[in-house]
Amino acid sequence: MTRTAASLMIVALLAGCSTLPRDGPSGMGVVQAASNPERQGDYALVNLDFALSERLKAAPQRSFSTLALASSDAPTDIIGVGDTLAVSIFEPSGGLFGGGSSRSSESGNQTLPPLVVDRNGAVPVPFAGSVSVQGLTPAQASAAVRRALIGKVANPQVIVTLAGNTSNAVTVLGEVRNPGRQPLAANSDRILDVIAAAGGSSRSVYDVTVRIQRGGQTYTAPMSIVTTEFNENVRLQRGDQVNLVYQPRRFSSFGAFNAVARTDLPPGPLTLAEALSGVGGLDSNLADAKSVLVFRFERPEVAQALGIQQAATPRGVPVVYRLNLNEGSGFFIASNFQIEPDDIIYAPRSGAAEARKFFEFVQSVTRVVYDVSVTSAINLD
Repeated sequence: MTRTAASLMIVALLAGCSTLPRDGPSGMGVVQAASNPERQGDYALVNLDFALSERLKAAPQRSFSTLALASSDAPTDIIGVGDTLAVSIFEPSGGLFGGGSSRSSESGNQTLPPLVVDRNGAVPVPFAGSVSVQGLTPAQASAAVRRALIGKVANPQVIVTLAGNTSNAVTVLGEVRNPGRQPLAANSDRILDVIAAAGGSSRSVYDVTVRIQRGGQTYTAPMSIVTTEFNENVRLQRGDQVNLVYQPRRFSSFGAFNAVARTDLPPGPLTLAEALSGVGGLDSNLADAKSVLVFRFERPEVAQALGIQQAATPRGVPVVYRLNLNEGSGFFIASNFQIEPDDIIYAPRSGAAEARKFFEFVQSVTRVVYDVSVTSAINLD
């Protein structure tokens, strides 16, 4: 009875062995589900060789969005509400500010206390009253104060400077050490200036995206491009919001590896050989070394250049690159094939490992049948 039950159990398992638990598809399953001339699958399967890895490296760089359109020529010394002005008035006669003194003209020189632009955009000036300065440059504000003093002061000379600049500022948020408002000045109005003033970012420049928001428009570019391309280090204007967004570049590995992980990409390129080394390499007892797979949403222009006819999805063209590491050339290819963000490296189990896994499962089941049979026999006794 025990042998009969075990035989029936094995037959049932053999009939439905595809339903046994797995940690991923078999290498043969990946091949059979790929697109081919006879049928259209969900992805294209491409065998990797050295020539193909060279073509992938020579492909044009990924096109990035740009900050160049956000560059502004707006002046950064426009006076606004809340700014603090330093006003100096020079009166040659000294009759007004010098209190009628007969001393030299220096007696008519007057530096006023710091003046804060009120909500009406004006500052109070002795003998001139309230002078509107909002929207003016310091030179224009000097002329406005001088005009207000004419008739009260003989030939006044006025100098206005920005002592405290609060309106000519941008807001810096996100992955910076000191987020907040940063003032703009004629010599520090570029995006890298304000990021540096905010303490810079603690993240790798390869994992940060810079966004500028202005007037309902958003401009973005990778931080790595902003730091290397002069045209991307654009001039900002008052009211801009700068946000540094952390977008880590990672790849995943699972299957018959000595370690399964989700790993951050280092600065610069990472080859498949380096990625495999980083996760501990293939498990020699389980892995099918002749079928190491890289799942990727490839850029449509790259897929077209490779002659891949697979239809594109919103994320790109689904492609599975297959590498045979049983051949010596496979390691040269792996050292030339570059991993990209969001790649999935998968090592299926070998046929021998699958068979061993199956028979271990069968052995555990038949052992259960045997134990049940023995227990039943004891109960019958």
